[in-house]
Amino acid sequence: MKSIKTSCTIKVEFYNLDPMNVVWHGNYIKFLEEARCDMLEKIGYTYDNMREDGSVYPVAKMDLKYIKPATFRQILLVETTLLELEPAMIISYIIKDQKTKEKLFKAKSMQIRVDVKTRETLYTAHKNFLQKIKEYNK
Repeated sequence: MKSIKTSCTIKVEFYNLDPMNVVWHGNYIKFLEEARCDMLEKIGYTYDNMREDGSVYPVAKMDLKYIKPATFRQILLVETTLLELEPAMIISYIIKDQKTKEKLFKAKSMQIRVDVKTRETLYTAHKNFLQKIKEYNK
């Protein structure tokens, strides 16, 4: 599979901050989820489509590296790359300052496809997901 790279922006709001006036470390995972949903929407195969096809993709593993804190009203550029789809969905993320392009955070997630009814782990992507990937890469 050819990797797919997308990007989106996120504005740091006051409610994202901790008592040190920087983004609370746990909110970066929310930013990753927002970027992942944006990528799936651009591909044309969302979490709703997955459920319709009888699958879910729970996160099995995340690797996070905090480089520099994000601050109030900062506009973040989140670059998301779908690296693999089988046997697991592996996505890498880089969060940068939108203006300066300075790298603030990087991460990688691994999500495993699971059958909704049986809870069985599936090591292949659904045919509809594969078709959307093919169409996106044209």
